[in-house]
Amino acid sequence: MRAHLLAAGLAGTVATTRERSLARYRRFVARDPRVLLGLEPESDWRFEELLRLMGRRCGVSADPAHTSGHDVIDPDRTLEALGAFAERVATVAATGAPVLIGTGHPHRLLGFYAGLAAGLSAVGCDVLTPAQGRSIDITTRFGVRTYNLDYVRGVAMVREPGACATANEPGAHTHSPLPLRTALAAAGDGGGPLPALVIGDHGWVCGAGQLGFEAIGLADSDDPAPFVAEAEGRVSVVVPLDDTVRSDYYRPLTRYVLNRACLSR
Repeated sequence: MRAHLLAAGLAGTVATTRERSLARYRRFVARDPRVLLGLEPESDWRFEELLRLMGRRCGVSADPAHTSGHDVIDPDRTLEALGAFAERVATVAATGAPVLIGTGHPHRLLGFYAGLAAGLSAVGCDVLTPAQGRSIDITTRFGVRTYNLDYVRGVAMVREPGACATANEPGAHTHSPLPLRTALAAAGDGGGPLPALVIGDHGWVCGAGQLGFEAIGLADSDDPAPFVAEAEGRVSVVVPLDDTVRSDYYRPLTRYVLNRACLSR
């Protein structure tokens, strides 16, 4: 797995640029909601503290004088986090508890999460799909846009109205926690089960942790919010990796997690 992480660009030297990461760290420190992903940090994070945290959690350079080039994610940190991620999946599988799975990166990560959904469903976990089709107004850099909450193979995502579920239109990219909040509100209002575990990225994992639900997920080195949420004890596990490589490069990670969680079919 370590060799695959490096060969696929999931870890090691990744496509994420140092300039982009540092800019987003500064926006996080300034509490820009676009990079908080639904998290309300408990501490007043200074830039230097956040940079050190990202160095510990991801393996990026903690030197503020290093301002250009590409980020480096330590593959050993990725492997360690994948192991902890698999342990949480195994625990929820053993109890048959309900789970909610969602992604803001459906173009890349749908297959990874769908494999987990299938494995958990096969052992009796209820993979929840609340609020399917519900409209959500999300603020984007282009203004407020309306999306619809949809589920594909048990994985929540948002689509533009009128978009069809095809290979060419797998869903929209979003960092917003609003889809997660919408799904949880619908589950609660409908009297149905609430998730014992939320699995996802971006606003799905940070939004869940902020609301007190156990959450695990994936995050790139330019998204500090999930790692802060983990450090502050509101997210259980965050796996550092590049979240923009080819979708098929994540398939070995699905198999790795399912094998470690004893859910292989």
